[in-house]
Amino acid sequence: MLKELKPALVLLATLSVLTGLAYPALVTGLAQAIFPEQANGSLIRDGDAVRGSRLVGQPFAAPGHFQGRPSATAPMAFNGAASGGANQGPLNPALEEAVKGRIEALRASDPGNTAPIPVDFVTASASGLDPHISVAAAHWQVPRVARERKLPEAQLRELVAAHTEGRQLGFLGEPRVNVLALNMALGARAQR
Repeated sequence: MLKELKPALVLLATLSVLTGLAYPALVTGLAQAIFPEQANGSLIRDGDAVRGSRLVGQPFAAPGHFQGRPSATAPMAFNGAASGGANQGPLNPALEEAVKGRIEALRASDPGNTAPIPVDFVTASASGLDPHISVAAAHWQVPRVARERKLPEAQLRELVAAHTEGRQLGFLGEPRVNVLALNMALGARAQR
């Protein structure tokens, strides 16, 4: 019996070392060498301080900040451990109520803004962690942020344009704005 068990144990040990140690070390090393920023979480830094990741949204509640898409994660917004959408279809009454509530909250936060609210600004993304908003959602917020920060709207529209990311590979998706990067630029502009 030991004769049959020995090759199996040797194979188990060999494959464990190869697939459990050597391969992950190789992939990690290559990722650090070729894509160091992405391998380390695509972090956005402000000097030595990490402010967040380009890949995960953050809540911004202050009226002087641009706000991101709603998050469908629980128990708190933008919880990476609970990534996933609400899985509510367009005919689901719960989705309709949630969207109505979000619209009412946005209208209450900026009663003078009568422009149509972009759909991505009242619906959560599939992951619930989307760090981006559409260019239209950013422009919808410009009057409120300008009023709160006492800045000209034209200046904020230029800032939004400067932080608009194009389509991936030139044809995938829509132009978008990373909310954290935009708010950090807004904060840096205020400090000047």
